[in-house]
Amino acid sequence: MNLQSVRIITANINGLVKFYEQVTGMSLVQYTPDFAELKTPTATLAIGSTKTLQFFGGDEVAKPAQNHSVIIEFKVDDVDKDYERLTDYLQNSIVQKPTIMPWGNKSLLFRDPDGNLVNLFTPIAPEAMARFKDGK
Repeated sequence: MNLQSVRIITANINGLVKFYEQVTGMSLVQYTPDFAELKTPTATLAIGSTKTLQFFGGDEVAKPAQNHSVIIEFKVDDVDKDYERLTDYLQNSIVQKPTIMPWGNKSLLFRDPDGNLVNLFTPIAPEAMARFKDGK
């Protein structure tokens, strides 16, 4: 079994698509006005509008902008450079400036427009780097 994607359900698909393109520097593929994907070598971040909930059983299946338990994480080459690049864009969304975590990653934590936590991190300790060898 392989984790393939995480999907955000939102009432603001255009805003989230624009946000994740700015943060990652990558283009999302918007297949329909209600569904887009950011494909990376290891996983996909999917973004679906609330209209897509009809395919999963209705509006009560998921609620947009109510996540309080998941952090969307992206491994980056240099979290400090990304922090410098994004500081003005993120403004009041930053939760934690780049900080070294006990498990050996340097992490920048902020919120997307729906309030979801996003972590950009760079492994810096030898043990952390070993966990991500071969670019994974």
